[in-house]
Amino acid sequence: MTASENAHRLLTVAAVAADAKQGEDLVALDVSGPLPLTDVFLLVSGKNERNVQAIASEVEEKLIAVGAKPLRREGRAEGRWILLDFGDLVVHVFHEEDRMYYSLERLWKDCPAIPLNLPVAPAVD
Repeated sequence: MTASENAHRLLTVAAVAADAKQGEDLVALDVSGPLPLTDVFLLVSGKNERNVQAIASEVEEKLIAVGAKPLRREGRAEGRWILLDFGDLVVHVFHEEDRMYYSLERLWKDCPAIPLNLPVAPAVD
């Protein structure tokens, strides 16, 4: 089984939003095989709690703007690991220390990575 077209569409919106708020080390995993309830995980790191919260807020705002409905949000108050569940897409926004500790990439290493084609920012001279 592979991730749905809708999951890929939501992934693109979420990845661009996370990147716009200086989200780092974006990794998308197709988890549609082992997980029947979602298709894609997007993992993003932020440098501090405020950055993690800003990334999560931007992702949620942009996904809602394209018609996605949030099913669940967790971790917003702490700003260490915020989970945004949009059905086909689950976004994990981590503080960089927590991301290393929980190491979801290692846990889901058998799931294929999905390439992210983010727009390239123009060079500043």
